[in-house]
Amino acid sequence: MAGAGSKIDQDYDYLLKIVLIGDSGVGKSNILSRFTRNEFYLESKATIGVEFATRTLQVEEKTIKAQIWDTAGQERYRAITSAYYRGAVGALLVYDITKRPTFDNVQRWLHELRANADSNIVVLMAGNKSDLNHLRAVPEQEGQSLAEKEGLSFLETSALEALNIEKAFETILTEIYHIISKKALAAQNVAVPGKGTTLNVGDDSSGNTKSCCST
Repeated sequence: MAGAGSKIDQDYDYLLKIVLIGDSGVGKSNILSRFTRNEFYLESKATIGVEFATRTLQVEEKTIKAQIWDTAGQERYRAITSAYYRGAVGALLVYDITKRPTFDNVQRWLHELRANADSNIVVLMAGNKSDLNHLRAVPEQEGQSLAEKEGLSFLETSALEALNIEKAFETILTEIYHIISKKALAAQNVAVPGKGTTLNVGDDSSGNTKSCCST
């Protein structure tokens, strides 16, 4: 990726890293492909390691470049945890409404998120695959209640039908922008970034666009 100060960096006001978390098979990769490329794969393969894609959109007259990171939900890939969460300012925690174990594991994912991510991270819980309502194992109200208990935003989504995918990311990005605009992160000595810079809420930010993308 181009370094700070190059021409490409002038194309957006903020670069925000968003992570996708949740059990394997809940549809994280299709949520990513639907949001960033408007594509859906019925026979998608399990993610190996980490992948990311970007999309630029407008939030309250600011140009936001969202860098969405997707990782495998399988336990054997969890060693990448700390690097995965580093610099993330938002998270989409996904479960499958047709598979109760993926909902039961939401608490485990929240524990991991809170242990590794910055305390200011904005989290939205998504009950994915709402198009499979006839196979539903988790009532929508149950998801809503857990989200309220944990202080999270909540939506049911369908990557297949492109339902609430845009809204989910827009909700996260708008909430992050409100935090920035209110300078709520000033207590952590994080300055409001200038044009084309990466926003990192952690203390290890190097303050340039490369920090978000290194491996």
